[in-house]
Parts: sequence; structure tokens; C-alpha cells
Amino acid sequence: MLRATEPMAAKRKTSTAVGLAACAAALVALVWPAGASGAKWVIKGRGWGHGVGMSQYGAYGFARHGRGYREIVGHYYKHTKIGHAGRHRIRVLLASGPHSVSFRKATRACGKRLHRHHGYRFKQSGSNVVLKDSRGRLANCGRRATATGRGTILVGGKGLYRGRLKAIARDGGLLVINAVALNGYVRGVVPNEMPSSWPLAALEAQAVAARSYALATGGGGSFDVYDDTRSQVYGGKDSESGRTNLATKHTAGKVVRDGNQVATTYFFSTSGGRTESIQFGFPGAAPVSYLKSVRDPYDGASPYHRWTVRYSQRQMESMLSGVFSGRLRRIKILKTGDSPRIVRARVVGSRGSSNASGPGLQSLLGLRSTWARFHKH
Repeated sequence: MLRATEPMAAKRKTSTAVGLAACAAALVALVWPAGASGAKWVIKGRGWGHGVGMSQYGAYGFARHGRGYREIVGHYYKHTKIGHAGRHRIRVLLASGPHSVSFRKATRACGKRLHRHHGYRFKQSGSNVVLKDSRGRLANCGRRATATGRGTILVGGKGLYRGRLKAIARDGGLLVINAVALNGYVRGVVPNEMPSSWPLAALEAQAVAARSYALATGGGGSFDVYDDTRSQVYGGKDSESGRTNLATKHTAGKVVRDGNQVATTYFFSTSGGRTESIQFGFPGAAPVSYLKSVRDPYDGASPYHRWTVRYSQRQMESMLSGVFSGRLRRIKILKTGDSPRIVRARVVGSRGSSNASGPGLQSLLGLRSTWARFHKH
């Protein structure tokens, strides 16, 4: 939940195992950008992600030091308690806009009994959905259609999913939705947000955070969450692993509670040694009692704990064009958060200067976090 796009979180203002694996190659490109020989600017920074909530590498470090998931969760989400969520079903948006979706392994749809091994399609027809097989139309389903099976359904172009497949007709194409039990959803999230080889306590902490985040941010509208980093990366049954399923089972139904409410458990890849308070990590956000900056003593195992980027003067001026005028002279930090992350900085040019937010600079310069310091040589 790297709500900006991040390697280990869901966007969510939140970050994936796939992301972590791909990050090493990306880091090389970031640290040594093409054409950066004779670089005049050196940017030294720490961490990867927005910095709010649980650091995944920090959770890994805590687990390596023998801490359990309750202690890990309690460290990052202060003044909260572990509670039980009860029974919930999560509606995950798999696709938006297609005019049809194919599926197999369903046994019923639109009042019709289906053959599990045959292929079918939900197809939009005006403002309604129709059910088709290889020979043609089987049923008119109305605006909403649902297919059920014996636990899983194979969705064309996506993979195998627990629960039900839904299709909703609307202007611009179908909404394709997987309606799945909460723990089934978490099974499909954890291996995509944290490597399954990590210590079990870290995976359990991730399962609790993922479950809590889904409940806290979902609800309303036709679906609850996206299947990508706008929420949390969800790969369905195909992405599950034995160890992450075990972590989900050990924490079944467990969520982080702030009083009577389920906490919005933001998480991200790497803190660099300290997390950030939400009002500084997400400009414009109100302070939240359980999302305050904390020391992150075991985050150092991350390859992104500290990083360096080198850019030439020309590269810097190109990336920051529109923020200053003339020649780029310096970047002066005006305000930091409760951690050293930049809240606001001044980009100084020879003929004109202006202020930029920390996230704005991060985006323009392609940095891993807003914890950065700029040195011109």
C-alpha cells in the first residue's frame, strides 16, 4: 500500500515481491543514470517509499531479531490493539473497460447451471450483461452478472481466483470484479507485497496490515479495492505460496484497531532508519495518533537504506525545468518532517526561484524517497 507507486506497498499511499526483485536492476539505473559522467550533482538519500506506517524491511529486521508480529505491528502503529474483523467479503476490481470477460471452472451464472470445464463469457450488450458459450447466447443477466464455482474461477487474461466473478455493465465497458472472502483476499496480497522467503513473523505482520488496510479503505461504490498499487497488489490464487498462506492462517481475522475503528495501516519498503508522521508524508493529511514518526532500528538490511544518485548539471536543469529560471544554483531545504524527509524546499536559479514540495522533488528527480540531500560540485 505504497500509495504513490512503490516496490512494496499498495498505493495506495502504499508497495511487491515482484517490485523488490525488480528493484535491484532499477537501482543500478537510478544510481548511474545514462550520460552522468562528470556529474556535478550528488544526491544522498535514505529509504524507499512514502515513509508512513510500517517499514517492510524494518519488519524483516524485527523478525530476524526474534520479535513476533504483534510486537512488530505495535511498534509501527502506536497506541493500537490487535482485534478481530469478523466475516467480510472484499470486492476487488480486476479490470475496467473491457466489453467481455472469459472464464472457466464456474458451475452457475445468471440462473444457468454450467459445466466446469467449458469456457464462457460475460459480454456487454447495451446497458446489460449477457452470458455466452461457444455456441452463442445462454442468458440475459441484467446490469450485473455473477459466476460461482467450487471455490475458484479461472478468469481469462488474469488467472485463477477464489470466490466469485462479477461483471457490471456501465458506459465505457464492464467492471470485472472478484468478490472474495477477506482471508482469501489476504492470501493473494501478502506474496505480492513481501517476499515469501522472509521470516514468518514479518509475513504475519504484513498479513495483518494488508487485512486492516483493505477494510479501512474499502467500501462504497461498485468495488472496494483495486488489484494493483492503487490499493494493494493482489494476484489471486495463482500467486499464493505455502509460507504466506501459513502467515495468513496464523493471523486469520486479525486487524489493527484504533479504538472501535480499523486502522488505516499504510506500509512501504524502506525507512532509512526512521518513519514519517502522516501529515508530513502525505501533504495535506491530518495528523493521526497511530501514524507518527518512530525510530526504525532494524531497517539497515535493505539495499535502499542509503542510496546515492549522481546527475549532471544539464540533467538536473532538464528535470527541474519550470521550477526555476536561468541556471540551477542550489536546492535549499526549508522544512522537514519529524524525520529528515523534505516537506518543502527552494529551487534556486540564477534568474528566478520557487518552492517545491518534497514529494514534488522526489517525482521530478526520480528519487526513492523524500529523505534526500543535494550537493553541487
